[in-house]
Amino acid sequence: MSAAAPTEPVPAGPAAPASAPAPSITPVVVRLKLSLLRNGLRQSAGRRAAYVTSAVLALLFAAFQLLGLIMLRGHPHIASVAVPGGALLALGWAVMPLFFPSGDETLDPTRLVMLPLRPRPLVRALLTASLVGVGPLFTALLLAGCAVTVAHGAAAWAVAVLAVPLALLVCVALARAVAAANIQLLTSRRGRDLAVLSGLVVAVGAQFVNFGMQRLGTAGLAQLDPVADVLRWVPPATAVGAVDSVSRGAYAVAAAQLALTAAALVALLRVWARSLTLLMTAPDASTLQSPDTAARERPGAGGLTRLLPAGRTGTVMERSLRYVWRDPKTKAAWVTSLAIGLIVPVFNALQGAGSPYFACFAAGMLGIQMYNQFGQDTSAFWMVALTISSPRDAYVELRGRALALLVVTLPYATVVTVLTTALLGEWGRLPQVLGLSFGVLGAMLATGAWMSARFPYSVPQEGYKNVAPGQAGLAWIAVFGGMLSAALLCSPVIALTVWTNVSASGDGWGWLLLPLGALYGAGLTLLGLRLAAPRTAARLPEILTAVSKG
Repeated sequence: MSAAAPTEPVPAGPAAPASAPAPSITPVVVRLKLSLLRNGLRQSAGRRAAYVTSAVLALLFAAFQLLGLIMLRGHPHIASVAVPGGALLALGWAVMPLFFPSGDETLDPTRLVMLPLRPRPLVRALLTASLVGVGPLFTALLLAGCAVTVAHGAAAWAVAVLAVPLALLVCVALARAVAAANIQLLTSRRGRDLAVLSGLVVAVGAQFVNFGMQRLGTAGLAQLDPVADVLRWVPPATAVGAVDSVSRGAYAVAAAQLALTAAALVALLRVWARSLTLLMTAPDASTLQSPDTAARERPGAGGLTRLLPAGRTGTVMERSLRYVWRDPKTKAAWVTSLAIGLIVPVFNALQGAGSPYFACFAAGMLGIQMYNQFGQDTSAFWMVALTISSPRDAYVELRGRALALLVVTLPYATVVTVLTTALLGEWGRLPQVLGLSFGVLGAMLATGAWMSARFPYSVPQEGYKNVAPGQAGLAWIAVFGGMLSAALLCSPVIALTVWTNVSASGDGWGWLLLPLGALYGAGLTLLGLRLAAPRTAARLPEILTAVSKG
């Protein structure tokens, strides 16, 4: 039996390389952010012009604010402006995702749930990408101005170099944490409805800022000292407060404020990472609805609908009111009109520089909603057009829309007028102001019905524009032409109001303006509907073509 042949040793090959670390996704996400921005600007020249214009204006505003803060160096109460400034910037970043959810596509992390990404690298990548854009640059300039204003000495300047980026990171992380925690709301219909309140927030905020600036101009910056003492311990205002503390020689306080800012940043990043983990691992049940919930939310035939008139008039009124409640563009227009109509007279009255006749602004703002009545229907107007076969049908359609508007406008204008008169203490002019408001409202309803038939235009359902491309001229003619026509139609009531105020013999006749204005406004409304109905019935194809372009 032969012995087995010896096995030759196999030469050992090169050692297997160790597993290489995963590449960083941060450059990829940053390039993605730049690509989204670049591709968005390629869509149209108008979008590029709007972006460039808004960016230039924002940076110019930030530059002037930075220059103004630098010029205020040395003011004894300048820290009371710089510290709250940091808190206001953080507040803006916190509410930005809620009111502008479509402003940055990378705010929605659910777009990345199908990719094999872990939360920590994703947080680093998205945080870095968030620093790209006009908003972070705008914030950095203002934070730098706040820090420079309170920095005195080499140590304070050194702390400012650390405090400004730290405060900027807190602002960005706050916005991302808020967006991730509310992403299911922001991507739903209710979230889109929440975005329409941005106009209200801007309008109310601008009036509060105006009111506060006037108060500070008369009483001085010392009024902000108690507020600054509290906010210097609220991140990221603590970063600006740390620079001010070092300038005052309180190094221990400055260290505590910087540590508090860093702790806030770490906490926000952890909250953000936890929200990302839940979004990328938990099932999405936002579109599921139990049968019991559906049955409970299904609108019935009862409720307030029972108060509407029977027949076509009630149906048209209900449809118009549902547009106000459900359609985002219609709701945005109504919310803005309601807010501005209240803010202008009431804030002027609170400042002691107003007049009770400013309350007519509420009637005017809401009367604008009568213009372009068919534009909110868009291409679905064909269903309305099929039900109109005569001027009588068109009259009932327009009358129902006008009555739906009056359901909200009439009590609202009355409340604003009474409130403005009460704040000014000029109760003797209440009948005159109410009569003039009703006259203005009637004139705008009349011209709005006619303009809706003569100059209709489409309201795009997507995007932020309220006029379809190529129809801006129609919108300007409809709104401003209608407003001028309404002013001319209301001139008898205006002349009578002026006569009762400037003539000695008219002092005792001011109360007549209330019934006269109400009757005159009602007559104008009926006349306008009668004149607009035949034109509406005759121009149904043209109206459908105009409102279907969006």
